[in-house]
Amino acid sequence: MEWKGVFPAFTTKFTPADELDLPLFGKNLQVQMDAGIDGIILGGSLGEASVLTTSEKETLTKYAVEQAQGSIPVVMNIAEGSTREAVKQAELAAKWGAKGLMLLPPMRYKSDERETAQFFKTVAASTNLPIMIYNNPVDYKVEVTLDIFAQLAEHANIQAVKESTRDVSNVTRMINRFGDRFKILCGVDTLAMEEFVLGADGWVGGLVCAFPAETVAVYKLTKAGRIAEALAIYRWFLPLLELDLHPKLVQYIKLAEQQAGLGSETVRAPRLTLVGEERARILKVIDTALANRPVLPEYKLLEYAD
Repeated sequence: MEWKGVFPAFTTKFTPADELDLPLFGKNLQVQMDAGIDGIILGGSLGEASVLTTSEKETLTKYAVEQAQGSIPVVMNIAEGSTREAVKQAELAAKWGAKGLMLLPPMRYKSDERETAQFFKTVAASTNLPIMIYNNPVDYKVEVTLDIFAQLAEHANIQAVKESTRDVSNVTRMINRFGDRFKILCGVDTLAMEEFVLGADGWVGGLVCAFPAETVAVYKLTKAGRIAEALAIYRWFLPLLELDLHPKLVQYIKLAEQQAGLGSETVRAPRLTLVGEERARILKVIDTALANRPVLPEYKLLEYAD
């Protein structure tokens, strides 16, 4: 498992009858792989995990594993309120063929540092799957501090962090304290290029679901030192990337997928599709970007130092 490169946080595709839309999921996945992504993450907040059944998670994971055919790793997200259930989900993920886990702190309860560390340790000790810790104190109210990471370093399968503190300096803090012990993947779309320059190893992206080629191009060009070319794409991309920072990021990104021909705006209740002024406003952002989509340089075969 290599925690580097671009890992889309996949949306879950639904039919109008509120069932999984596997053909549409497969279409998006194929375009993502053709664009050069390095792995996929299922069942995150963007994937509407809180409204998915365990059976649906199984179906999605097995389908993605089958479609990927070993070319990229499938990572399953775990966001549970109890340690027991998180351990169970880790066991199921391995059974279904996932090659890694993204692990959030306990949901709905604001655990302290001791509890947070113990939660991660218990799950890590229960599985052989490699783990990426999701550090997002803005949305989930629990910060995975450097001192917690120092405790987690004893578990070899805790290997990476999805860095979503919104503080780009945290990349430098992690590297200063731990060197390359933990791979760092940016989890905030609007800070990605900045974090690559500071040494981040990858990008857990949202808008990549609708714009995979542009996302991978920004990552590879930046890592190859072709900053001016990457920056031109990134500046075009920013109004779209800002859609990732809103509580309705699922609706916004699914609408972008639909406009780009890679998905549909169908969501699962209690979420509702956008209407009125809000939908018109978001459509304007998306359609303006599509009308001015940049011509990308050849990026797939770029070489760069790890």
